[in-house]
Amino acid sequence: MNINFNKNEDYNKLQLTELKKRLLNVYKGGGIKNIEKHKAKGKLTARERINYLLDNKSRSIEIGALAGDNMYKEHGGCPSGGVVIKIGYIKGKQCIVVANDATVKAGAWFPITAKKNLRAQEIAIENRLPIIYLVDSAGVYLPMQDEIFPDKEHFGRIFRNNAIMSSMGITQISAIMGSCVAGGAYLPVMSDEALIVDKTGSIFLAGSYLVKAAIGESIDNETLGGATTHCEISGVTDYKAKDDYEALDKIKNIIDKIGDFDKAGFNRVEARKPIENPEDILGILPQTRTEQYEIRAIIERIVDDSEFEEYKKNYGKTIVCAYARIDGWAVGIVANQRKVVKNAKKEMQFGGVIYSDSADKATRFIANCNQKKIPLVFLQDVTGFMVGSKSEHGGIIKDGAKMVNAVSNSVVPKFTIIIGNSYGAGNYAMCGKAYDPRLIVAWPSARLAVMGGGQAAKVLLQIETASLKKKGEKISKEKENEILESIQERYNKQTSPYYAAAHLWTDAVINPLDTRKWISMGIEAANHAPIKKEFNLGVIQV
Repeated sequence: MNINFNKNEDYNKLQLTELKKRLLNVYKGGGIKNIEKHKAKGKLTARERINYLLDNKSRSIEIGALAGDNMYKEHGGCPSGGVVIKIGYIKGKQCIVVANDATVKAGAWFPITAKKNLRAQEIAIENRLPIIYLVDSAGVYLPMQDEIFPDKEHFGRIFRNNAIMSSMGITQISAIMGSCVAGGAYLPVMSDEALIVDKTGSIFLAGSYLVKAAIGESIDNETLGGATTHCEISGVTDYKAKDDYEALDKIKNIIDKIGDFDKAGFNRVEARKPIENPEDILGILPQTRTEQYEIRAIIERIVDDSEFEEYKKNYGKTIVCAYARIDGWAVGIVANQRKVVKNAKKEMQFGGVIYSDSADKATRFIANCNQKKIPLVFLQDVTGFMVGSKSEHGGIIKDGAKMVNAVSNSVVPKFTIIIGNSYGAGNYAMCGKAYDPRLIVAWPSARLAVMGGGQAAKVLLQIETASLKKKGEKISKEKENEILESIQERYNKQTSPYYAAAHLWTDAVINPLDTRKWISMGIEAANHAPIKKEFNLGVIQV
């Protein structure tokens, strides 16, 4: 056991306390008063609806809980992006559920709301998962309409995805449990089946006030687009429910009748827990970005029986590649080693850096996993590729490009866990968000940036002081330190895992002890989507 184990453990437990505190805060949605008003209408909250819909005591994972965190302050904020998304089980079938949170600005769509909904649909499309929408939204948040309406990845993409999923045979079920207005009205109608709750649910292209203004017709919302209207007159909806519970029970009954799915056929055996105590991770993981630790010790506490078969163990030592099982699923692990080690030539290699030999090893291993149909798990703690004349002359760019090529063209599902540093091209090569991981999560210890804080702050300081000197300002040592402190504070905020989660660069910040659950449920989801494309690296420089 390392000498800093207890100090590390105390520090990381404090980080988990901070995570819990942040999550408890966003779970309040629009606040106690808004929740009380919502429930006074006889409605369940978004989280209550999802919890009732999912099988009791079954596993679930929440996507984007921290989306919108500390964003849109001038508009009153948007906790969880105003929508709750979970992957869980309904009648034993794995599904993804999307529920508008009407306690947040009446469920209005902010830019991050659209991005989060599109992420849910992306997960459903990639994994061919049934998707259930629990609709309760006032539509686009008009003060920010220019950031949500017209572009490719904006509001309209939702309905395009409805149509694409329908053509793919992916089950989509909608329950109208509150307002469903204007363009948003297309979502439930483009689903396979639509339910509506009597008296609280309504759906129309224009509400009564707008109808009065546009054509002079006087009509109330219930007559215009309530449950009776759409179940008995227009035929827009398929089922009428007396309350939220009955609507959710009807969804359960529909899901219960769905036939089995074609499987990708990923290898799974009976799950076994790690022999090494997973809680030790909190003592192994160091407090600072520069301290060393052994990544194999982390892997032993994530994989079944704490056993793994290491590939090219004594070559390319700053990346560890290994075959293992997680919750019974066969996986190929690609992990950065934040430890100073010696290569085959007895030369020192710095931890967290990708060298030519480690990039070459990882490329070969990724290709092997694709050949064998084994899902890939990336454990990121990377500061980037090695720089300097020796590395450049040795072709580090070429070897790095080969690794990026292999990650880009992988056809097996990929899962990324950011456990420490995630900097620059290292983020890309280790399957950052731009490389289509099925799920990407961060531990509280993670940092995401184009380069490390110390380096970046010095570069930015040089730029800022040069700019001030051009304007004729004299920069004292005190002023320089003041500028540096300001830059570091800003940079540290932007590299935080919470900043990344708020912007949906990751799907969640998680407790390290939940890593096995996320990977297992992710592979189970991916098993719904048979691989139909062959692995092909294309043209690469050997």
